[in-house]
Amino acid sequence: QVQLIESGGGLVQAGGSLRLSCAASGRTFSSLAMGWFRQAPGKEREFVAGITRSGSSTRYADSVKGRFIISRDNAKNTLYLQMNSLKLEDTAVYYCAAMEAYPGIIATAQLEYDYWGQGTQVTVSS
Repeated sequence: QVQLIESGGGLVQAGGSLRLSCAASGRTFSSLAMGWFRQAPGKEREFVAGITRSGSSTRYADSVKGRFIISRDNAKNTLYLQMNSLKLEDTAVYYCAAMEAYPGIIATAQLEYDYWGQGTQVTVSS
């Protein structure tokens, strides 16, 4: 079993930045591919970014490409999401997710992830 705890959400003005963190425990972190998803009010949960076990490869949703950066520190068992140039439409609950994976794998579909955090609210104001 893997426990995931997100932190770093909050209220920020449009154009600002936030960094989310996700602390993992219960499994060897470096054996897990990781991802960030988000769910805005009234919308389906959607993929934001994903990263391989080693952190050597990443993938982003088109809506955040060039503004968000996913990274991980396997020594600290922590996943990050640096969010820059935030827009009103980035307002959502952000979830960290983990999956048992082979090296080089990044998943974009929710069903592929085995473990989920409780979410952290990000609100972007004008």
